[in-house]
Amino acid sequence: MVFPAQANHRGTLFAGHALASMARVAWLAAHGAAGRDVVMAGVTGVQFLAPVAVGQVLTLRAWVSRVGRSSLTVCVRGLADVPAAGPEDVLQGVFEMVAVDAHGRPAPIDLAPAPAQPETTAP
Repeated sequence: MVFPAQANHRGTLFAGHALASMARVAWLAAHGAAGRDVVMAGVTGVQFLAPVAVGQVLTLRAWVSRVGRSSLTVCVRGLADVPAAGPEDVLQGVFEMVAVDAHGRPAPIDLAPAPAQPETTAP
């Protein structure tokens, strides 16, 4: 949900907050896929497609679209719940992430499949 502290002078989500949130979900997706620490190397194609008003629920979805030797491309999409209209695309962007070692240097991504984990559900 967009709170007043995240809004600009027009009562909609401030672009800086939107970018920070998008960067966080890009990191989560890349970290999960790489299985190690990642850093952001670049951002391209960020678009603010529609304003998100205070009180609207914003859902961010991220997925890895490319895995290289040490880099990953993560796509992020933002959907806002619009009253009486349903979800609307409001944000999108592409984040380039790089897997790093303990010294912050690029590190290879191991694409070996992880052991299967049992499914869990929240009560």
